Amino acid sequence: MKSMLFSLVLFALSGGFASAQTVPGRSLGQLLYLPIYSHVWHGDIDARGQPMKALVSVSVSIRNTDPAKSIRVDSAQYYDTDGKRLREYLTSPKTIGPMGTYEIFVPRSDDTGGSGANFVISWKSDTPASQPIVEGFHANLPVGRSIAFTTSARPIPAE
Repeated sequence: MKSMLFSLVLFALSGGFASAQTVPGRSLGQLLYLPIYSHVWHGDIDARGQPMKALVSVSVSIRNTDPAKSIRVDSAQYYDTDGKRLREYLTSPKTIGPMGTYEIFVPRSDDTGGSGANFVISWKSDTPASQPIVEGFHANLPVGRSIAFTTSARPIPAE
């Protein structure tokens, strides 16, 4: 009886079998918001009232998840913490073939974005395609003390 009750509780907490991850629909394109960090605040507050700052590099990975269709990235606009557009990372649209990846790199030495930086990425497809996975991989990997983490893009309404 305890085993059956335990199983029912686990089943209820998991949401049942129908709670498997849903597959996002196909789309002709989206506008995506990707939060990124050019630095991470940490440690204690210093005499100037500021915490320590660790600079990180960022690899933005745009992955076409469609096994048969290409997608096109039309723009990758980089914004700072205050919402000021700093630059466009694409000089022309980039086509990503089925199951392919396009990467953008922001070096650790570029801290202009700040701790609240972000990318707004626009992608399109001529026919409905699987939505891409867009992530930012942040890293600072010196010997003895490293940080690495990821952020994920979210769709935002088009203007």
